[in-house]
Order: sequence, then C-alpha cells, then structure tokens
Amino acid sequence: MTETLLAEADWTARAEAHRSRVEQFIEPHLRRARAGIPHPVWDFLFRYYSLRPRQLRVWHPGYGFVLGGSSRSYLNRAGYGPHPAGVTVTAEYLRSRVDTVEFIATLLRATADRSPRLNCFGMHEWAMVYRAPTVRHGQVPLRLGAAGTDEVVESMPLRCTHFDAFRFFTEPAAAMNEGPLSRRDQPEWEQPGCVHANMDLYKWCYKLGPLIASELMFECLELAADARALDMRASPYDLRDHGFEPIAIETPAGRAAYIRAQQDIAARATPLRAAIGDHCDELLVAAMVAVGN
Repeated sequence: MTETLLAEADWTARAEAHRSRVEQFIEPHLRRARAGIPHPVWDFLFRYYSLRPRQLRVWHPGYGFVLGGSSRSYLNRAGYGPHPAGVTVTAEYLRSRVDTVEFIATLLRATADRSPRLNCFGMHEWAMVYRAPTVRHGQVPLRLGAAGTDEVVESMPLRCTHFDAFRFFTEPAAAMNEGPLSRRDQPEWEQPGCVHANMDLYKWCYKLGPLIASELMFECLELAADARALDMRASPYDLRDHGFEPIAIETPAGRAAYIRAQQDIAARATPLRAAIGDHCDELLVAAMVAVGN
C-alpha cells in the first residue's frame, strides 16, 4: 500500500464535508436525547451500535494517507503518529489491529460468497417477543396483539442466519429456528440477503477505526438506517404514529413487499461489502510488509 500525501486544503475540505453530513444525520437524535424522548426505530443506530456522535463526527482518511499542513491535532487521536510530511495512521497501530482486520475480512468474504436468502421475511423481531411477558419496545403496541403475534410466529418457519439477531430470540422461538446459531459459527451462516448482516457493514467500518476512510463508513451508516427502517416496518410493532407504514409479513402481499425491499438493501450492500473486504486485504498485505521492515 503506497503512501499518499493529502494537502491541507484537500483533507480539511473532506473533513468538513464529512462533519456536515454527520451533523445533519445526528441532529434529530441529539434533539430527542436532550428532551428525553426515546425513538423505537432510530435509537438503535446509537445504542446497539457503539460509535458515539462525537466519534462519528471525526473524519479519518484511512491507512496509507498522510495529512499535510496543520494536522498535529490528529496526534491526540488513537492510531496516529508523526510522519516526515505530516501525520498518519501508524504501522504499529495497524499491526495491533491485525486480528480484527482478519476476522472482518474472513466474515465479509464468506458472506459475499453465498447466494442471498430471501425467505426469512424479517421474522427475527417477531421471534424476540414470542410468548414473552414483556416486549422490547414498551412504548409502542404490537400491531396484532400478543396472541396474534404468537400465531404468526407459529405459522411460519424461522430461518434466521444472523447470530446478533438470534441471540435476542425468546427461548421457545430459538428452539424453532432452522439452526442453533453461535458467535463461533458466524462466518458459516451469514449471507448477503440478511438485512442485519447488511446493516452491520457500518459496525465493521467503525471497528476498523482510523484504518478506513470515513466516507465509506458514512455510506454504510446510511444503508444501516434504511435497513433499520425496513426491519421495523416488518416488525410486529405498530409504528404508524412514528411515520412508519407497516409491512404486513403475515400476508402474501406483505411478504412480497418485504422481499423487494430486502433485495434493494442487498444490492446496495454488495459494493460496500466488496470495498471493505478489498481494503481489509490491502491492510493485511501492508501489515506483512511492515513486519518485514
């Protein structure tokens, strides 16, 4: 991976453009947070995913880029170090993150190599409340009520392939899934049609931290937001008061609508997954070269 020097005017313009996009994205969340108003759809992007708004605001060029000019403020950020021409993410930091890079590369390649499955119909949210005394989003009602929700779960196969959705299933729902999922077996199950696997591209970007460009991470965040909206429209919750028209997956028309939306999310995720995977491969080569030196 060759080094690329970014002139101060260039990288500061990119950093400002990133910050502007982020501020527009997070402003409604911050406004609600200040007022103490929870949101059953959008809070997920800031609570389940661990990157905080202050971290999201910070622009990173990615490994292999040198920030020229007045860039010394980046020396206070994890992973950065001095360079004769400015500041850069260090080879030492890259080496410390090799295990993470390898895991992400392996998972994304395994996912991309599978055919997308489009027959889960977003049932994971239903499985999370199946025969449960309470629901995860207590401030919104179940569209079909508790008994009606249970009937839908019992009428359709559970075909979840994503461990981080499966681990929230109620015990009786987990026993109904087509397979017992585990963290260890994650690369053997994930597939590119899964809305949650595509949502998690955002997570893999911020796990890579300053090693990957913030522009790519923000694209994945925008995809995650749209995937989350689909996720909750197909859920058992009645979110019409929040502006989300339900996708009634208990009906043939609803299942067809879900598949069309799922295909759109998967198509948008494909080039993003490939870009992250390619960058991981480049990082692993760069780490080997750094060790050799």
